[in-house]
Amino acid sequence: MNNAVAGFSKLSKKEKVNWIAETYFSTPDEALKIIGNYWNSDDKLQQLHDEFIENTITNLYIPLGVAPNFLINGKYKTIPMAIEESSVVAAASKSAKYWATRDGFKATVIDTQKIGQVHFTFNGDVQKLQSFFDQIKPLFFSNTQSITKNMQQRGGGILDIQLKDKRNLLEHYFQLHATFETKDSMGANFINSCLEQFASTLKEEFQNSDAFDENENINVIMSILSNYVPNCIVRAEVSCPVEDLTEKHIANPQDFAERFVQAVQIAEVEPFRAVTHNKGIMNGVDAVVLATGNDFRAVEAGVHAYAAKNGQYASLSHAKIENGIFTFWLEIPLALGTVGGLTSLHPLVKLCLEILEKPSAEELMQIVAVAGLAQNFAALRSLTTTGIQEGHMKMHLNNIINQFEASEEERHLIKTHFKKNTISHSAVVEFIESLRK
Repeated sequence: MNNAVAGFSKLSKKEKVNWIAETYFSTPDEALKIIGNYWNSDDKLQQLHDEFIENTITNLYIPLGVAPNFLINGKYKTIPMAIEESSVVAAASKSAKYWATRDGFKATVIDTQKIGQVHFTFNGDVQKLQSFFDQIKPLFFSNTQSITKNMQQRGGGILDIQLKDKRNLLEHYFQLHATFETKDSMGANFINSCLEQFASTLKEEFQNSDAFDENENINVIMSILSNYVPNCIVRAEVSCPVEDLTEKHIANPQDFAERFVQAVQIAEVEPFRAVTHNKGIMNGVDAVVLATGNDFRAVEAGVHAYAAKNGQYASLSHAKIENGIFTFWLEIPLALGTVGGLTSLHPLVKLCLEILEKPSAEELMQIVAVAGLAQNFAALRSLTTTGIQEGHMKMHLNNIINQFEASEEERHLIKTHFKKNTISHSAVVEFIESLRK
């Protein structure tokens, strides 16, 4: 393709699909077949999916699994997880079963504040700007009454608005820094609507004010929520006497606990390790966030910013041994919702929330944090005992078998062989080739 395509968005879905097939594939009919195979046979349901985004051509399936036996704050939960990576659901389930016999997971929401900002420049007397802000601050609340009315009825709304001088970062740069409570909704649209009204009020009142001379001016750059929510924090933890850590691969619980704590400490001080360590946490977090129709990109961005809040990227989880008690915990920022958006549109999202017994946003925060901690525990237990590859490669074996379209007889022989032999991609390929000779 050497030329831009004109009017693509105006084409029908069929025309878009045909154009893709004919432009990029040497066998268009085969491409059309693959694309069509992933359409839902229910036309109404497919139309719903088509309208989630623009220029939809088909659906990309991600497996939706469940991890049972999570004992969280004294109640058992089965956690839905949408993820394509082998061993994640199995590892979460294994951690859930392990800790269910050791008093389970404890989770606490520390705070639920969310943040939005109006970014603007001001060229003039800062004292006059501060006095002006103090004078018009009540208008920011009153001018957004039509937006905040329903949210206030649910116990949420605008918590506070501050003027922040950011000229140390950028010339003439200021902010209206607002905090919000959005209850069971993630609140992005609510926050952004409030912020845009703040900006309108700021500009209008400045133009009508006689406190500034003609050389002083305000220029609003943008109004937008922040996905960094360091005051919307949830804590998840597990703990038990060190001697209770004993299991099949943990013959010496004291040694295991000490190695585990050291592994976490390494992630606390070494960014190269911390990134992979936290990625493991996010395997659990993202899978539940995605399954419940929340924005995992926003969660990822906010969580990783939080991991670097002290100036160096570090572990999100922590561990200690104190008075014979092993404790493992994490604190992460999570801005989640259980109403609005996909939570009320996507049938599988609604199903997942039913599986979780229709949690509030705070309850979902706790569940997601626990999934992240469970995933991290499973990874660190493997790393400090048998090694990460043993369990991972057992799960990955199915992917390799499917890649080579093994028959049922071949599948049985392959799995039997690798019960006693080391699994690697090359070893599996070599064994399959030997079978087929």
